[in-house]
Amino acid sequence: MNTPPAHITDLVTLQRLVHVWRLKSDRIVFTNGVFDILHRGHVQYLEQAAALGHRLVVGLNSDASVRRLGKGDDRPLNSEADRARVLAGLRCVDAVAVFDQDTPLELIQAIGPDVLAKGGDWAVEKIVGGEYVKHYGGEVVSIPLVEGLSTTALVERIRHGS
Repeated sequence: MNTPPAHITDLVTLQRLVHVWRLKSDRIVFTNGVFDILHRGHVQYLEQAAALGHRLVVGLNSDASVRRLGKGDDRPLNSEADRARVLAGLRCVDAVAVFDQDTPLELIQAIGPDVLAKGGDWAVEKIVGGEYVKHYGGEVVSIPLVEGLSTTALVERIRHGS
């Protein structure tokens, strides 16, 4: 059976989900990223983001947008479908939406999250969509990263056998 979980969704379905959650007074948290090789740092980060509200929406960079980010010619290592499936399997993630733009701004504007979260390598004032979210009274949060844990570092360790 290869049917993706219901919470891997397109934008229209995501907007409907967010509307239903808002009717229930749920606080919507949004974060985004590549999540190429999921590791403990990602999981802790996503759990912390989820704790900021009732529902966690993850915007996932498409394969094409990852390549445009300049992470390397061989990245992503896992396809967007595989990365979405892994994220959707996490208990703390309520919805995953793949975006093809260079930034998640359109997705953020489409759902209007109550909280916009990014990893601690992003200063709050540099988080894409932050001004938009603050404008309507939302919160922008930079979550500290787990030191020494990054996909790039993990890929390098694998490549060099250390």
